[in-house]
Amino acid sequence: MSVANVENLSPDELFRWREFHRAMLRIRLFEDAAVRALKEKLVPGPVHPSTGQEAVAVGVCANLHKSDILLSTHRGHGHTLAKGADILPMMLELFGKQGGYCRGKGGSMHIADFSVGMLGANGVVAANIVIAVGAAHAIKLRKSREIVTCFFGEGAINRGPFLEGLNWARVFGLPVLFVCEDNSYSASTRTQAMTAGEGASARAASMDIPTAEVDGNDVVAVDQAAARWLDEIRAGKGPRFLHARTYRLTGHTAADAAPYRPQSELDEGLLREPIRRLAARLTNAGVTSEELVAVAENVGAEVEEAYANAKLAPYPNVSVAFEDVQDIGDPRLEAF
Repeated sequence: MSVANVENLSPDELFRWREFHRAMLRIRLFEDAAVRALKEKLVPGPVHPSTGQEAVAVGVCANLHKSDILLSTHRGHGHTLAKGADILPMMLELFGKQGGYCRGKGGSMHIADFSVGMLGANGVVAANIVIAVGAAHAIKLRKSREIVTCFFGEGAINRGPFLEGLNWARVFGLPVLFVCEDNSYSASTRTQAMTAGEGASARAASMDIPTAEVDGNDVVAVDQAAARWLDEIRAGKGPRFLHARTYRLTGHTAADAAPYRPQSELDEGLLREPIRRLAARLTNAGVTSEELVAVAENVGAEVEEAYANAKLAPYPNVSVAFEDVQDIGDPRLEAF
């Protein structure tokens, strides 16, 4: 090991990096289990893994308070776990079982945990942006101190809610951090082929929202960039935009083999993936490989226990099917 590669960290920094490593592993192993469950036909509906994108979720959410609000996408497992959700009710929800965060009714794309400020994932691309802005406006009207963070992919910038949401947030100076997870693909299509202009950051800047671009596969860099923007938002300076360039190591869904992606591109992505990169830096800071393996085994055991319990858990009783559903009556009689 050369002296130039040695990471000289304070005890607090080393602890924080260790926590980043554990948090990213929890997301990675949870999603590995979710993919396995889908193949075993235990999960109704699709699964959209964020494998390779864990640093964005962890680096941003490490700077959020429990009371802060989070909005996510159809690829939202990592965000939810990073915000503080528990693995077991997450797994139960994926399996459609009793005890899931949404009582088994939401599934993979609609998990919410209000107790940690997670208002929900959303299967409609960009729809969460205007919901986040609405939540931020409510916070401003109440004169509360919470802030809102909204994750979305770069494909969302081509949909109307992106323009509407960012415009409204800027005009009213709302406390919201917009985080664009740019993995270069909109489903199975290269985003560059269907996006005019210079992309996400340029569009945010055109609305006078301060922007920052960051290596989304470097959790330390994401942490530092998010901390800066969140401090400014908490100081009442209005919305901020974080453009994190990352790479998804899987297809769009767990069932997508991604034949549209060249192997050389995937090989490069594997070399840059965030867990491996942080593990190397921890090793340079003096953490042993045995310690890193022990953390992975510990997290793996936690995930496997949740997986086994979710398989055995009962399905919800049919009698609760129409609970938690808003009923405004017959629209022919009530709505007009």
